[in-house]
Amino acid sequence: CFLYFCTFPHFPPAFLYFPVCHMGSISVPPMTKILFICHGNICRSPMAEFVMKDLVEKAGLETEFLIESAATSTEEIGNPVYPPARRKLAEHGIRCAEKTSRQLIRADYGQYDLLIGMDRANIRNMNRICSGDPEGKLHLLMEYTDHPGDVADPWYTGDFETTWRDVLAGCKGLLQAIKRSVFDVRQAKKAYDTAL
Repeated sequence: CFLYFCTFPHFPPAFLYFPVCHMGSISVPPMTKILFICHGNICRSPMAEFVMKDLVEKAGLETEFLIESAATSTEEIGNPVYPPARRKLAEHGIRCAEKTSRQLIRADYGQYDLLIGMDRANIRNMNRICSGDPEGKLHLLMEYTDHPGDVADPWYTGDFETTWRDVLAGCKGLLQAIKRSVFDVRQAKKAYDTAL
């Protein structure tokens, strides 16, 4: 196997890491594994998890992704998605009934291609839990939009509509970035195979 690195357009230096296996030629990367992360894993990160799953399913790409979410804290472990967040998802036909909070652990760093935080405090805690970010996997969700920053936290404001808009914009941008990166690998494969 070798590593294929793709730069994303919105935030240098950011790399999507793909293990690309080959037996005589380059192959398209395997399933892309994404972990969305917030403080408690009951509002923003589960919203991102299920919005992303919905976008991926509508694009016919559900077999190419593993999408989950986690918390940086232990405060809500085992609890379901916060009811107002669940209702906001339901307004858009998205279900999350089986989801319960779980905590990010160090081993997750090796299990996922991208670990996406909702705000800068999340990123600091993710770096602490994962003992750094040597492979450039930790990113803010809003980096994939035209207005980088933090996803609005509805825990303090009660404004789940703004959070919904932030999460939807971020997930759409993230999916497009991944699709472009996979396209780049496919182009590399075509060029490699042609040169053989």
